[in-house]
Amino acid sequence: MANAAYRPRRSTLAVPGSSQKFIDKARTLNPDALFLDLEDACAPAAKADGRVNIVKALNEGGFGDTTRVVRINDWTTEWTYRDVVDVVSGAGANLDCLMLPKTQSVAQVQALDMLVTQIEKAEGLEVGRIGFEIQIENARGLLAVNEIAAASPRNETLIFGPADFMASIQMKSLVVGEQPDGYDTGDAYHHILMSLLMAARANDLQVIDGPYLAIKDLDGLRRVAGRSAALGFDGKWALHPTQIDIVNDIFSPRQADYDHAENILDAYDWCTSAAGGARGAAMLGDEMIDEASCKMALVVSAKGRAAGMSRTDVWTPPQ
Repeated sequence: MANAAYRPRRSTLAVPGSSQKFIDKARTLNPDALFLDLEDACAPAAKADGRVNIVKALNEGGFGDTTRVVRINDWTTEWTYRDVVDVVSGAGANLDCLMLPKTQSVAQVQALDMLVTQIEKAEGLEVGRIGFEIQIENARGLLAVNEIAAASPRNETLIFGPADFMASIQMKSLVVGEQPDGYDTGDAYHHILMSLLMAARANDLQVIDGPYLAIKDLDGLRRVAGRSAALGFDGKWALHPTQIDIVNDIFSPRQADYDHAENILDAYDWCTSAAGGARGAAMLGDEMIDEASCKMALVVSAKGRAAGMSRTDVWTPPQ
């Protein structure tokens, strides 16, 4: 990752870059990350002013520990290079990541990397600190996702863009994230989600599910978010403040699971030590734990710590 520190992304709030009202509101909310949008949420006539608003907002700060991202326009448009130049030159020191939408090839990621690197050098910024969030939104991007994931050391996340993807493959549905009419067995999105998950994990990246557009349908949000969380996704977008807490909860471990994971790590560390007999496996209650158990526990532990969880049950070595 561009930043060695793990950035939690259970929830990522979408914020129109052209709206000062929504930018100010975002400062009062509690998402793990937010992105100031120069793409879909910013009309063509408003993009120039949107860049100015975003630079001003980033330099003014007030976002707390929230990861600060800017979604630029994709490389097929006339706006991309100016988005990057203006935002990184104007506020690079206060920017964590750039999001590249509709990514279709390795070349697009590498082009962005070269441009950002040149700006960092010209502006005296730390080279390589600004990370990339890569959005996969069409069939061509999915077919190249393994190579795209490895295209730059700046890459931090892969993101599923469901609406554009559904249009790209001509899926028979107008409800983003829901199963298309007639698809009555299994999950129409399973292959897409698993492909992103495999590419992300093979390259030590996070993987984020895209938005659920039916903002008032909170039960639907829970159901769809639960699907990607069950697979192992790290988080999901939020389009409205009411979605943030739900998404944060779904992508955080349950308290009992977090406690158990931490206890596995402690018990395994003790049993493999000289004091614990230097054993490769041991019993934790009625459960046999070994190195594989430890690897699974590390995943749950990392997500719990990123969510700021505290233990309520602490294992102690036998006397």
